Amino acid sequence: MTRLRLHPERHLVARIGWLRAAVLGANDGIVSTASLIVGVAAATPMQSDIMLAGVAGLVAGAMSMAAGEYVSVSSQSDTEQADLSRERSELSEDIAFEHDELAAIYVERGLDRELARKVAEQLMAKDALAAHARDELGISEITAARPVQAALTSAATFAVGAALPLLTVVLSPAGVLIPMVALASLGFLALLGAVGAKAGGAGAAKAMIRVTFWGALAMALTAGIGAIFGTVV
Repeated sequence: MTRLRLHPERHLVARIGWLRAAVLGANDGIVSTASLIVGVAAATPMQSDIMLAGVAGLVAGAMSMAAGEYVSVSSQSDTEQADLSRERSELSEDIAFEHDELAAIYVERGLDRELARKVAEQLMAKDALAAHARDELGISEITAARPVQAALTSAATFAVGAALPLLTVVLSPAGVLIPMVALASLGFLALLGAVGAKAGGAGAAKAMIRVTFWGALAMALTAGIGAIFGTVV
């Protein structure tokens, strides 16, 4: 008898939770800190002031990212748990109706009614709540909200991203600090866009153009504001 061999598959959608938080955190770290540094540098030549602003931006930004991600993803998690609780209650009150409801979902997806009812019956016999969570609510192990993971990932990657323009400040001569920080940061952003796209299985070129465009715009705006206020104050 021939046995069916199943090869292991690694689907990229499993990465979507931590990948989104990681890319967002690192991108914000580079853009916000580099923009802050360029803006302050345009207003004052004092490297100590520039470093102080950059370090403050790193700490404040990392904490803000962690708090924002935790609150946002916690809200998603609360909604998921409320839906699961309601579904659990409905299963205990009228399981026959829930069976019909699940079977109807499979009919809409292309199964004939008899097969759909058998599939629903067998899945619900194994784990009724999991079956309804996945196929009725769209909640699965892969897509479930993880607030702590998102918060820690965002904070850590923001700090790493913010450290890159700060390192450039340390290594750059005072006279060319602004162009060096800007060019290095755009290079970091392009690399980040390529890595994020590669990890997510998407094309690198579009991601690189997208992140460098918005990074360049942010730095140009803050440099202009720093130059204006530096001459006024």
